[in-house]
This record gives sequence, C-alpha cells and structure tokens, in this order.
Amino acid sequence: MDKKKALILGVTGQDGSYLAELLLSKGYDVYGVVRRSSSFNRARIEHLVADEKYRETFHLEYGDLVESQGLFRLLSKIRPDEIYNLAAQSHVRISFDLPHYTAMTTGVGTLNLLEAISILKLPTKLYQASSSEMFGKVQEVPQKETTPFYPRSPYATAKVFAYWSVVNYREAYGMFACNGILFNHESPRRGENFVSKKITKGVAEIVAGKRSIIELGNLDAQRDWGYAPEYVDAMWRMLQQEKPDDFVIATGETHSVEDLVRESFALVGIDDWKKYVQIDPRYYRPTEVDLLIGDASKARRVLGWEPKVKFNELVKIMLREDLKDLSITPSF
Repeated sequence: MDKKKALILGVTGQDGSYLAELLLSKGYDVYGVVRRSSSFNRARIEHLVADEKYRETFHLEYGDLVESQGLFRLLSKIRPDEIYNLAAQSHVRISFDLPHYTAMTTGVGTLNLLEAISILKLPTKLYQASSSEMFGKVQEVPQKETTPFYPRSPYATAKVFAYWSVVNYREAYGMFACNGILFNHESPRRGENFVSKKITKGVAEIVAGKRSIIELGNLDAQRDWGYAPEYVDAMWRMLQQEKPDDFVIATGETHSVEDLVRESFALVGIDDWKKYVQIDPRYYRPTEVDLLIGDASKARRVLGWEPKVKFNELVKIMLREDLKDLSITPSF
C-alpha cells in the first residue's frame, strides 16, 4: 500500500513543525510549503531536513496561498491525500496595521486553496486552521461550535471568511473539509512577538541579566491556553473521521495575561513581578477580546481527543527551554 501524502501549508510555523513531526512518525510522505524569501526562516524544521531517516519522506516546496497558479501546479504535482492549511498572517495586533495583507493571506488565500481543490477534483481531505479569535466579543461562555462569531480584528474577520468558505465548499461540492477552531496553544516554538513567548523569554533574559523590564499591553485579557503538540494531534484526528465536521479544540480553562506573568516570575523565585513589567499602550488592540474559554466536549466525544498539559505545566515547559537557551539550568 502506498504511503499517504500530506501537504502542510505553514510548515515553518509552530504548528506546522509539530504536525510534520507527527505525520512523519505515522509514516506519511510530508510535503511542506515554504514561501520564497531572501533569508531562511526554517529553524523549527531544520532537524527534520537534516535527519537522514526523513530524506525520502520530508519534502519542501515553494508556494504561496495568494499565488493561485502556483498553487494549482503544486496540487497537480503532489495530489495529496490530506492538506493542512496552517498558513496565514497570524498575529492579531499586526493585522490592524496590515489589514489588506491579512485579508489576502488569511482569507482569500484559503478561498484560492478551496477553488484549486474543487477545479482539480482532488479527492483530498482538507484541514483549515480556524481560530478562537473569531468569537471575539463573545456571545456565550464557554464558546462551542454553535456559538455565533463576533470578530474584533482584521485577522479574526479574515478567519471568519475562511471558515464559512470551507463550510460552503463542503456543502456545495461534497468536499471533505474541516475547520478546527483552536483556542490559544503555545510551546517553546512559539514566535517571539506573541505574548506568551514574550513573557517567558523576557523572564529568562531578566534572570540572565540581559534585560531589566518586559513591555506588555493588556494584562487583563483572558485566554484558554493549551499545548501545541497536543493540538496538532487533534488536527490529524479530524481528517481520519468518516464525515467532515468542525471542532472546537480547547482546555476549558481560562487564565489572564497577568496570571501568565505572575506564574513565570514565581517559577524563577521573583514575587515582586510588577517592577519588571511596563505597560506600553502600543500593544493595546483598537478592539480587544476580553475572554476566551472553549468547550471541547464534541472533540472529546467524537475524536477521542483530550488535553493533558495544563496551564502551569505549559508555562514550565516554555520557561525551561528559554532558560536553557541562555545556558541557565532551570530549578523547577
């Protein structure tokens, strides 16, 4: 029996790198799409590229969601069994500064992908990375698959467009296409301009004497934080079902940004964290999302998926790696 072929758009990101590892461990041929750039942004997947054991099963291809002709050529060449669309301009605050670019990559890019699959009549299964940010000004607590969307950023509105495009192509053309509405999920591979990484890396650098303060925005925002490797497992499970459907993936617990700050400093023995944190209005969003907490009971029931890493352990995992990167041995 031939190996399954999976195509990952956004393979160089946090989720893409963990998903590539997962699929390779399951015996897939994995094709990762990277954008052409003057500098390599492949730190998260370098270990896979360098591993001799994946020389025949891990492949990188150039492509971009906004360039539909290249997308057609790529899909025609690979004809993947599964496609995971994790590509996007994914930073919420930056989406206010780059609304058109965000709409094109995050929203229209997904439409380009759906149209290519439809025209080529590929019998592929598609996973679309949807986001808890779509709930925005939340209409109920906790948020589940039937909760109405109320997006509060250009990023979130683009994700809502992509979400409904997936539903429409599924219903119009019988396409196997799923939306995973993932709540915040973090890891040591999280980008440095995301608040979770900014905090844990900042605390490690304060311990190392490399900085004196961390500049942050809204400390009151509450989020449902999970562990990224567990969340990519949920993505894979969605595409193994008999029928396509949409799922909320979350821990069901909410914590504030301040909780994350306090926990990170406490782990390194600093109780008076306030003298190391400076609030900078530049990091406030024009419209804020105050409270996100997901109900993943459908994923538990249908997918058999369960989050195991809780908030405190997640902070430890991230901070340990940031300290090790600075040659500091963690004491926890």
